[in-house]
Amino acid sequence: MTSPLNAAASGTFKVGGEIEINRLGFGAMRVTGEGIWGPPADHAEAIRTLKRLPEVGVNFIDTANSYGPDISEQLLREALHPYPGLLIATKGGLTREGPNRWTPKGDPAYLIDEAKKSLKKLGVEQIALWQLHRIDPKVPRAEQFGAVKQMLDEGIIAHAGLSEVSVAEIEAASAVFPVATVQNRYNLVDRGSEDVLDYCERESIGFIPWAPLASGNLARPGSVLDDVAKALGATHSQVALAWVLKRSPVMLPIPGTSKVSHLEDNVAAASISLSDDAFAALDAAARRAS
Repeated sequence: MTSPLNAAASGTFKVGGEIEINRLGFGAMRVTGEGIWGPPADHAEAIRTLKRLPEVGVNFIDTANSYGPDISEQLLREALHPYPGLLIATKGGLTREGPNRWTPKGDPAYLIDEAKKSLKKLGVEQIALWQLHRIDPKVPRAEQFGAVKQMLDEGIIAHAGLSEVSVAEIEAASAVFPVATVQNRYNLVDRGSEDVLDYCERESIGFIPWAPLASGNLARPGSVLDDVAKALGATHSQVALAWVLKRSPVMLPIPGTSKVSHLEDNVAAASISLSDDAFAALDAAARRAS
């Protein structure tokens, strides 16, 4: 693990076919307080972590108006505005009532108003990528998709994505607006979105896996993951992240943290070269464990 830290080693992807980013990004959820509520426990360290991102080649940052709420977007502005060379993606469609409490709200007027508020909090004239955080089951999805199209038409946002969706939902949304990204939970041991990932790869849609570092019981001593990590001189999390990156060219993992040291550990995974045999062995072990 002596290679210089550079997320560019992960390769690149063009969001919406237009905005080229390094595939290893950063999720700005964990820079907030416990329960993704309120300010960070160590504000100075959170800011140092965010400022370190462009220095290590991370140019894709994912946030949401519900992180804090509002805190994550405000910290990004404090640390990185005017975001030279960075793609700042945000999300809307959830309300917060307290720590670890999330409620979908897909009323079109609300979605549009929250996106406009994100513009002001981030200090930008247009959001490069805005994602519907959840499809609200209480509101007709066509109305929610219509709100996204309206924001695209009005130039509030440049590209749009979805989060926690099925292939059928992506297809329904794609009939209304171009879907640039999909953000679903996915990692070495949580493979419930394999069909969604395969669809995104066929359609050149960026797939943003959240919780990409998880490795479950595979992290136990003597496991395949443990053996591969020792052979590479890497940590279990780094190998799990390297596996995710190798899984698909449209994969855009966004591991998050509020500490510089953890960020640097994550970025080091971009330089790990997993052999096809190691990739297959990890895949088989994960499938047996699931």
